[in-house]
Amino acid sequence: MNNQRHIIWSNHDLNYEDWKDDLEAEYPDLSDDERYSRMYDINNGYLDDERMNLDIQLDTSILLIADLGRWNGRFPGYGEIKSGNIKDCLESEMDDLTWYVDHLGDLRCDAIHHDGTNHYLYRCYKPGIRETQIDLLKEKILEGTATRSDITRVTRRLGDEIAKVYGFTIPRIRQPVSKER
Repeated sequence: MNNQRHIIWSNHDLNYEDWKDDLEAEYPDLSDDERYSRMYDINNGYLDDERMNLDIQLDTSILLIADLGRWNGRFPGYGEIKSGNIKDCLESEMDDLTWYVDHLGDLRCDAIHHDGTNHYLYRCYKPGIRETQIDLLKEKILEGTATRSDITRVTRRLGDEIAKVYGFTIPRIRQPVSKER
């Protein structure tokens, strides 16, 4: 199985050694602690750049499917990004974040917080999907019974639009061919 991830933005485990030479050259009068803090400031500014890169308006809302890590266990949930703009997926109140496109072409986020880690999956609704289909999917998400098939029946991945911006490819998933009788 291919576990390739195309990281869009992350502030998880920034390595000061990777930044050190540039920071020392750019900010020679700062202490190591001040340069370390500056590394995070600069990296946080890159998130605004990624939001500009992903200012892609879709025709439908975006469904956020959540696997929430809380102090008392894991819980399913969902939200909607009504704007339908991919840049709005790159918003979070969490401290430690990584947004990426996975090997299936799904935009995801791992958000670490004091109680655990939340995992988010972002997908947009397919054209022509009925409200009853959306409601059924949301019920299954909250019950923890939604399957990949349930999700792909009602939504589509965002990675194709994102891959166009960054120039990477995502393999197309082969759909089983049904035999005619």
